[in-house]
Amino acid sequence: MAFISTDAGDAITTITLNRPEKLNAFAGTMREDLLAALRNAEADRACRVVVLTGAGRAFSAGGDVERMAALQRQADVDGLRRLLDAGAAIVTEIVSMTKPVIAAINGVAAGAGCNLALACDYRIASAEAKIGETFVRIGLHPDWGGTWLLPRLVGSGRALELLVTGRLIDASEALAIGMIDRVVAPADLASECTNLAREIATAPPVAVRGIKRALRSSMANDLTAQLALEAENQTRAFLSSDASEGMTAFFAKRLPEFRGD
Repeated sequence: MAFISTDAGDAITTITLNRPEKLNAFAGTMREDLLAALRNAEADRACRVVVLTGAGRAFSAGGDVERMAALQRQADVDGLRRLLDAGAAIVTEIVSMTKPVIAAINGVAAGAGCNLALACDYRIASAEAKIGETFVRIGLHPDWGGTWLLPRLVGSGRALELLVTGRLIDASEALAIGMIDRVVAPADLASECTNLAREIATAPPVAVRGIKRALRSSMANDLTAQLALEAENQTRAFLSSDASEGMTAFFAKRLPEFRGD
């Protein structure tokens, strides 16, 4: 896992794409190693929130174009499918995880790197970041869930324009259209992400897991199904030690200490 580094502590797991000399473009076993890091964070009971970022001046430039060009010259569809399956597994893992994932977009997020960020639950970007669905620039179709993720954030019309032009947009435009959730000064990115992660880490894990599940499900559910899911999640939270602690702390006028069970 030379190109993926993980740091865990205080209920926060930070996963860093660590190939800065190539703008953290995915090569070798990076896809599989990132998937393993995400699964480890999900399985770690001490972890309550994940921060995903890139080393150096990029979040991720996407796939390694040299590798893609070699596969294309050889018409290696099997090799392509392995890359596609690995990317799909990463996006599916992030979306299905019970723990919120924050994208700290420290620089360019292009192609697969863009969709990796879009798969996360919340996106904070440096004011110097740029983000874009750049696949068509080299004659390719979006993958890593871009055609599913992007229109849910910006609407189908804007999604079409961004997907077919492949243009990189700056952080201010991405914020205005809903691709990202917050823009901060480059020097403040790490602290802003840490502060949000700490807030999530101190929230009741049972309720947080239910909230993430409910928000993701709301994309497909009708109101009746969503109300039923809310009732299911609320019952689970109501019976948890988190709710008991929260109410006890409320009456004692102290901060709660949630355990997540």
